[in-house]
Amino acid sequence: MSRERPNGGKRGTRRAAGALTLALASALVPALSGAPALAQQQEGETPPSEAVPAAPRPLRPSFDAPTGLRGSGAFSAPAPLGASPTPGTAPPAPASGGEDDDVSRLPRFRNPTSLPGSASARGTPARPSVLRLRAAPPRRLGSATRQITQRRTQETVTDLRLTPVIQSPVSGVPLPTPLLGLGLPNATGFLLGTGLRRPIPADTAYAPLGIQLGTFTVLPAFTQSIGFDSNPDQIASSRGRSSLALASEVELALRSEWSASEFTAEMRGSYLDYPQNQEASRPNAVGTSRLRIDVDRDTRLELETRFLLDSQRLGSPDLGAAATTRPLFATYGATAGVQETFNRLQLSLRGSIDRSVFEDAQLSDGTLIRQSDRNANQYGLRLRAGYEISPAITPFVETFLDTRIYDSPVDQFGLRRDSDGIAFTAGARVQLNSALTAEVSGGLQHRSYVDRSLQDIDAPLVNAALVWSVSPLTTVRFNQQTGVIETSVPGSSGAFTDAATLEVQHDLFRNLSITLGGAYLSNTYDGVNIRERGYSATARFDYRFNRWLALRGSYIYSTLTSTVPLSSYEAHTVLLGVRVNP
Repeated sequence: MSRERPNGGKRGTRRAAGALTLALASALVPALSGAPALAQQQEGETPPSEAVPAAPRPLRPSFDAPTGLRGSGAFSAPAPLGASPTPGTAPPAPASGGEDDDVSRLPRFRNPTSLPGSASARGTPARPSVLRLRAAPPRRLGSATRQITQRRTQETVTDLRLTPVIQSPVSGVPLPTPLLGLGLPNATGFLLGTGLRRPIPADTAYAPLGIQLGTFTVLPAFTQSIGFDSNPDQIASSRGRSSLALASEVELALRSEWSASEFTAEMRGSYLDYPQNQEASRPNAVGTSRLRIDVDRDTRLELETRFLLDSQRLGSPDLGAAATTRPLFATYGATAGVQETFNRLQLSLRGSIDRSVFEDAQLSDGTLIRQSDRNANQYGLRLRAGYEISPAITPFVETFLDTRIYDSPVDQFGLRRDSDGIAFTAGARVQLNSALTAEVSGGLQHRSYVDRSLQDIDAPLVNAALVWSVSPLTTVRFNQQTGVIETSVPGSSGAFTDAATLEVQHDLFRNLSITLGGAYLSNTYDGVNIRERGYSATARFDYRFNRWLALRGSYIYSTLTSTVPLSSYEAHTVLLGVRVNP
């Protein structure tokens, strides 16, 4: 008799357990899928009849798609968890406007992206947001801020507080203006027998910094030279004695650092010593100072002072060849004026006073030649009107009135040399950028004398001043001035003088400059047969070791031809020295 194991009870129990599990799972799935919708319905207080299943707010992604791929559909947003549609309910369509678009630009409301190759990426891409497309323009090639960054970081910015005060070294100062004034008794020796007196601008790397004193910059300099002069007396070669030449020169330049007005001063003093010819040793000094006061935009006041100390040339018609010493003379004066600008019209009025003083001369036998009767004062008034056609050209007309009064009513020859003069000129001032600056004028002058035995003088006037920067390394300067100077020659009313200088400067290196120049002088005495023609040529170099030390060498050739016996001469001068700018 066989016995069977009762298995039916256990199988039934297992089947009942499986059916219970399926029932619980089917009940939990709808509950889990409906819980978010129910929570959203309670937040928005939506009636149950209008409730629509909505996807939960996604979490902020840890990374975002590149700018160039946003909204392009390459990365599409996956469906949120638990958003699978239930039977009979259609899935919600993606929003294309409204509040979702307004907030889609904010990072916290962006839809999470999926990596390429995911299931959502292979599905239908979501339509991009219009605001997102506007906020993310197509990517450009290169860096968008490269040019702006270079312009802001690589441009040189000048800060006056960090910039040292660099001034051009002063190798000399221009002659006082007017050059002729009362008359330059030693115009021949001053222009032909000395080196060029124009300043030589240096490279900023070798220019002296100067000494700062309050609101002024002081530029001192000292030059000591040694050389040879074939004719220091500047007389006929048969009487000239050559000698060793020792030249000591001191210079001082002063410039203000004011924001509106301006003050400048340039002074130079030198002494030439000739050990083998002590009678020819002589001092020399020249200086000018200018003050400009800007009252307002259209009005300014100007004040100028000037002085000149030199010696008379032996053999001069005013002195005579019999003198054995070179007597000194000095001229000094001042000018004050005002300039007013009316739109393009410029008016200026200036008054001037100048004085000349002469030292007595000594003959070989010890007799003195009295020259105090040549001391005189000159008072002048200058009126000028200019109209600015353009910033480059300003034509002008000018009138000059002056009177000359001597300390002695009658000179040693019984002549009354007091005189009055008037001059009319017209010209133009030209300034073409920074390359060319010029002022040219021409006109006529008339001078009448108190003494009836002295003839009136009528002469042309031609004045010119030009500075031309041919290149950054080459500069050309030209000056010309004409006038009537006083004389003590019996029977002569005065001398018509024409003086001109030309200089060409070239920088071979930053610290090496070469200057070539020439001068021309013509004196024609009215009423007598005396004429003088003079020429000179100059070559000079300046080698700068640093800002304060330089080596200077110069050569001067001068010659003069005169109708007066023993007045013609020829001279050669060579100097080599060291210049120090403290």
